[in-house]
Amino acid sequence: MTTFSQSVRQYEKACRDRSIPEETVMAFLVELAQKERYDLYLHYEEEMPEDLKASFAIGMERILNGEPMNHVLGYAWFYGYKIIVNEKVLIPRAETEELCAKVLARMDAMFPKEKYPLLTCADVGTGSGAIAITLDKEEPRTKVWATDISMDALQVAKKNVLLNDAHVTLLAGDMLSPLVAQGVQLDVLVSNPPYIRQHETLEHTVVDYEPHVALFGGEDGLKFYRSIFQNCSRILKNHALMAFEMGWDQADAMKKLLHEELPNVSYEICKDMNGKDRILLVYWKAEKETGHDEG
Repeated sequence: MTTFSQSVRQYEKACRDRSIPEETVMAFLVELAQKERYDLYLHYEEEMPEDLKASFAIGMERILNGEPMNHVLGYAWFYGYKIIVNEKVLIPRAETEELCAKVLARMDAMFPKEKYPLLTCADVGTGSGAIAITLDKEEPRTKVWATDISMDALQVAKKNVLLNDAHVTLLAGDMLSPLVAQGVQLDVLVSNPPYIRQHETLEHTVVDYEPHVALFGGEDGLKFYRSIFQNCSRILKNHALMAFEMGWDQADAMKKLLHEELPNVSYEICKDMNGKDRILLVYWKAEKETGHDEG
């Protein structure tokens, strides 16, 4: 007889031996138990049912071999929404939830509902669609577009839009190009672009299981920010917000890039829950960009 607790302890040790976070075991079992409508915590010291025991063992072997838990499950939770994931899209992470929270808070401050009953937003390089879906579901007055160059990623995003009953227009193309082609004018532009330097060494679980097109941002990691900064004037309204996730060690390089490409904008770099520079907010005023300050 194997109880839930015995099985958990066994796999926690196996995870420690392979330098996998041991909390992965409980997180995976909780998801499996919910799927089977089984109240894990009431029966933790009881024998594990054979079908659950079998699926847990199969899944844990995949995890111990380096496969991400969310790929084994086939989904991840993001901002309370169930997001289908596979090897074609990045698994959405907690830092990106923080980006969404910052954007939603700034939208309330910058765009009061009385003056802005409708907000046009875009998620550039959407991947799974997690950011776009969150903006649509959490802020009812948004009209949301989402772009990606990967048709495989857009297929996943389409499934997630349907799964979450969201209203997001998906566009195929490189960065801002499809938005420019559609003549879209934005109040809010959000992006979590690839920002890892081309030759940076990554954990094998990331390199082996996540799409490289969504990871690497050129020699300095800033290729896609540079592209957006150089073209954003074509799609932003006079008063707009841009928000980005960025690498924790890119603050100085990002400030330099902003000074070169958008010297007159206001911006702030915000820290994440771990105290690392992770979110860039850019406050756009077209008058400043054209050299005609207000007043």
